[in-house]
Amino acid sequence: MELDERVAELERRVAALEGAAATEPRLGEGDFWALETLKEQLAALGAETGGVLFTGSVRMPAGERYVWQQGALTEELLDGDWTPAAESFAALGHPVRLRLLKEIFAGRRTAAELAELDELGTTGQIYHHLRQLTATGWLHTKGRGRYEIPGTRVVPLLVALSASLP
Repeated sequence: MELDERVAELERRVAALEGAAATEPRLGEGDFWALETLKEQLAALGAETGGVLFTGSVRMPAGERYVWQQGALTEELLDGDWTPAAESFAALGHPVRLRLLKEIFAGRRTAAELAELDELGTTGQIYHHLRQLTATGWLHTKGRGRYEIPGTRVVPLLVALSASLP
């Protein structure tokens, strides 16, 4: 094969790859497929004030897989009592608690493993933070001194985190 033919073939292959990459759906790009589906559902319900939806599919480092979807009508959210959410938000509002949740996501599950980490305080302080997270449902204990994020809280926690980042 001549050099010109080889270059032309490479150019065709690169163009094909670039075209395929441009048409691949990506998060945060393209049309609002999730939003359009939500709008259709809201229209079918006659929900004039709208609604919100969050969804996710997560595989944890230890192999657990969680899929979750939750939606709410705007009117129900605005008319509801927001005060019960205060404790849940407060539990997430401390840097050490967020670090504990991050480490538990990463696979450190026992209090002893968490106590080995720098900058988290004394063992007593770590247990205090773990109790706060457990009391508000962000964690539960599984066996002796072993913590995990409940499956029903994995995606909501990641949604709260992503919503809080600039």
